Amino acid sequence: MGCSVPDTTPIQQWRHVEEGAYAADISTDGTLAVVSGVNNGVNVWRIGQSEPLFHWSHQGEGNNLVMSVHISADKRYVVTADREAFALWSLETGEPEGFWRIDEASIRDVAVTNNGNGILVARSNGKVMYFEPRTSRRLEFFGHQEKVNSIDISPNGKYALTGGNDYIAYLWNTDTGQIIHTFTHPTRVTKVALDDEGRYAFTADSQSKSQVWDVQTGQPVTALKFASRQKIFTDVEFSKDGRYLLTGSPARKVYLWDLKSGEQIQSIQVASRESISPPTAVVYGVAFLPNDNIVSISSSGLAEEWQRER
Repeated sequence: MGCSVPDTTPIQQWRHVEEGAYAADISTDGTLAVVSGVNNGVNVWRIGQSEPLFHWSHQGEGNNLVMSVHISADKRYVVTADREAFALWSLETGEPEGFWRIDEASIRDVAVTNNGNGILVARSNGKVMYFEPRTSRRLEFFGHQEKVNSIDISPNGKYALTGGNDYIAYLWNTDTGQIIHTFTHPTRVTKVALDDEGRYAFTADSQSKSQVWDVQTGQPVTALKFASRQKIFTDVEFSKDGRYLLTGSPARKVYLWDLKSGEQIQSIQVASRESISPPTAVVYGVAFLPNDNIVSISSSGLAEEWQRER
């Protein structure tokens, strides 16, 4: 096995958090990171710089409990959430544009559209809310029968993808709440993602089914091929040309996949949190850089750039 293990020494490495991170996201072009730190609130970084662009406190200056972060595809807005509330922030001014509390069930995941026009909020009671901050329009999606684990929204805000413990992922319309496609799994759906170019959807369960679908037809495009009994994903990014898929995992791994064949092209192991035993790290964000390399950010508080295998 020694010969087949790829070199996972990063080209560059930047520390964004000293004591580790609860959550993070990387912009689709790999240039911005938003990191929720264990001990220093939420910070916005231009990757490669030594000082953050903005420092945010989600609920005042108390303990930071932000567990979900999402950057809009156009890099203009960020949504942050703890279990009880979510906030919308401008990446142009660094200012908050709204703060909303959820009473009936805890927040599981959040996503925001281009221009901050729409926010998607998943909750533990199976309900998903689509909310337009500037018009106060609100739509509740009741398709799921159990806890919702993962959500994503198209950049234009018209389509939502949601997956839950009921073994189902739904692609649905945020204007009407009508289901467009239903994607079924043998176990609970743990991760979903939409291609920003509007071509594909990704759904994965807690065991062995990780599937890319055609969003127009609802038909399967490819299944990721891996030998392990199960593979859990924490972030998913489609390449702009639609040929590759990048995934992060809770066990320090970043994988590059061929979208057409489902074959794994590259495996990367990110730096661990040294203060934890055994040393480990959750990969929160992955992206393709403009120079065609790969960037990751993890619970270790480190952003790392990697040479991409050709």
